[in-house]
Amino acid sequence: MSCCRAVPCEEMFKPRMARRSLNRYRSRGLDRLDRAVLAAASAGGVEGSEVLEIGGGIGAIQSELLDSGARRGEIVELVSSWEPYAIELARERGHGDSTTFRIADVLEEPETVEQADVVVLNRVVCCSPDGVELARSAARLTRRTLVLSYPRNAFWLRAGAWVMNGAFRALGRSYRLFLHPRSALVAAAGAEGLILEDEGRTFVWEYIGFRRLA
Repeated sequence: MSCCRAVPCEEMFKPRMARRSLNRYRSRGLDRLDRAVLAAASAGGVEGSEVLEIGGGIGAIQSELLDSGARRGEIVELVSSWEPYAIELARERGHGDSTTFRIADVLEEPETVEQADVVVLNRVVCCSPDGVELARSAARLTRRTLVLSYPRNAFWLRAGAWVMNGAFRALGRSYRLFLHPRSALVAAAGAEGLILEDEGRTFVWEYIGFRRLA
């Protein structure tokens, strides 16, 4: 089962990629960007929190948050290829009863996704032309903390994205990479009452963390 908006992602994120992602996490743990996103999501503590990871893949970050005391976690994905590996990881880490995996389109079916204390979109908004609206939808679902990461909007990355998208087009694939301006993503979260509290970058990626003031 998949969502109608999922077709481009299904071309890229196949079961073999999900398996490699799980094996890489088992052997190496989180990479530099993931660790920064996790730290931003954990700021202020997560004890007893509910976590929502949109486009979470195997759910490595929500698994780490559950290790740190979060009460429940949910992964919401567009494509089903990640599901068996996310379930495998959750059971392996002792979170089988406290995490769920669901196929849902947050933009098309917002009413099917419940709010959470901590919401994470890691390397997700760049997969859709509607990435800014996805960030806004995620902000609506956030009770306390939102963290998202995305490719830096640098000229050399824009050039690289143009080349990659040309290659996808030549191969007959519908998947495209989108670089959304940081200002638009910040404004989308701000429009839903969130305040920017944290940010950082790696060579390719940036992350921004928001807090909802009580």
